[in-house]
Amino acid sequence: VKLAESARALPDGAVEHDDVVNQSWVRDGAWDAVRDEILALVDATHAGGGRLKVIFENCHLDDAGKRTLCRLCTEAGADWVKTSTGFASGGATEADVALMRAACPPRVGVKASGGIRDLDMLLGLRAAGADSLGASRTLEIVAEARRRAGLPPPPPA
Repeated sequence: VKLAESARALPDGAVEHDDVVNQSWVRDGAWDAVRDEILALVDATHAGGGRLKVIFENCHLDDAGKRTLCRLCTEAGADWVKTSTGFASGGATEADVALMRAACPPRVGVKASGGIRDLDMLLGLRAAGADSLGASRTLEIVAEARRRAGLPPPPPA
């Protein structure tokens, strides 16, 4: 299903594809199956001219599992590793971002997502090594950044 979605989305104009790792395989330690799926998705996404983000749902993993996923994603050629969908019981943390940044080479981006509620958290995640961030409170965060910079608030949405 994931490959079919990618095969359809890329010709329709998508340039990035987000994929959540198979949580059951990760919990079972079925690392060969996880690797094979990531590799298939990387190959299909890159063949279609896109870039792939692999989402871990770090709140369900121990540090060893996070490091293993970073290694598998790096070896497969994924473009980013991502902390969370934002729909799990936990989101991005500075510790997880730092771990993922340390476990991946610079060519693999680290995206922090999930639970980013304010500018201080965003800045902390960026300092921990996040290359990109996903937040649902963007307007509030931008307004706070503008306030701190002495700029007027953004126009209403």
